[in-house]
Amino acid sequence: MLVVGPPHAAAHAADLPTLLPANALVVVNQSRVVPARLQTEREDGRPFELLLCGPAAGQGVGATVEAWVRGAKKLKPGDVLSAGTLRLRALQPDAPSVDPRARAFEVIAGEVLPTLHARGSVPLPPYIDRPKGPDADDLARYQTTFAGPEGSVAAPTAGLHFEADMLAKLDVARIVLHVGPGTFLPMDVDDVTEHRVGSERIEIGDDAAAKIEAARAAGRPIVAIGTTVVRALEGIVAARGCVAPGASTTALVITPGFRFQVVTHLVTNFHLPKSSLLMLTCALGGRERVLEAYNHAVAADYRFYSYGDCMLLDRAPEARP
Repeated sequence: MLVVGPPHAAAHAADLPTLLPANALVVVNQSRVVPARLQTEREDGRPFELLLCGPAAGQGVGATVEAWVRGAKKLKPGDVLSAGTLRLRALQPDAPSVDPRARAFEVIAGEVLPTLHARGSVPLPPYIDRPKGPDADDLARYQTTFAGPEGSVAAPTAGLHFEADMLAKLDVARIVLHVGPGTFLPMDVDDVTEHRVGSERIEIGDDAAAKIEAARAAGRPIVAIGTTVVRALEGIVAARGCVAPGASTTALVITPGFRFQVVTHLVTNFHLPKSSLLMLTCALGGRERVLEAYNHAVAADYRFYSYGDCMLLDRAPEARP
């Protein structure tokens, strides 16, 4: 783990309890990854690969679900795709959605989540090349040790660094943000404020919400383990004015100039260039400071992306409320 300075310092993720202020509250995302990549077949035999955007319990007959579709241009409204007992009818491609890549489907037979568990595969990021699909190591490694409610299509990868015994040394609040596939989207717009990543579901329990709000009121440092935690906390405060308990959604994209109301520190992996995740990190820690830390990480042979190393940084003065 790189502790962002200046000066920068090398550490290990297991050292986090000794690196944070003694009164810090650590917030983790305990969403569990679903094997959401599914091979389907149209009635004429043509295959289509789907990446289900928001897999959840209860998505049975009559439900509308969204998915990214490989080969979507060949898919027409009314086409029926099958995988085992699951049958999905394609709806109009302009169905309302905050996800620019998603196609909408109606479930006309079967149920989504059991089919994914029976026939789906782990949706690894596209830069992890597995010609034969995810291997046995991926099935174990692409999941945090503290994962709980299922619903993500990408792992909250900062959490992959932490074991239960280390977290037991910290004051921890557990929340859920079910990660959508928009986390994979590169930024291909001239104005970064126009970038969209899709809507993601948040679940915050009463105890976690109360603990986070008490920490805010007391001025304690609040450490987000991963950008997904940042989006969840800052998104719900932007919408409701406080970290409120319950279920909600956020489509927040954090851009430079954002004033962080909750998060004071961030543990995060090293992200792809031109990604919303790197932009969020720069917004929190300061663009020049973060990019200089990236240059240091490259020179020092840190590993990047989902299975790579991580960094710890604090909130820049210009990002404070």
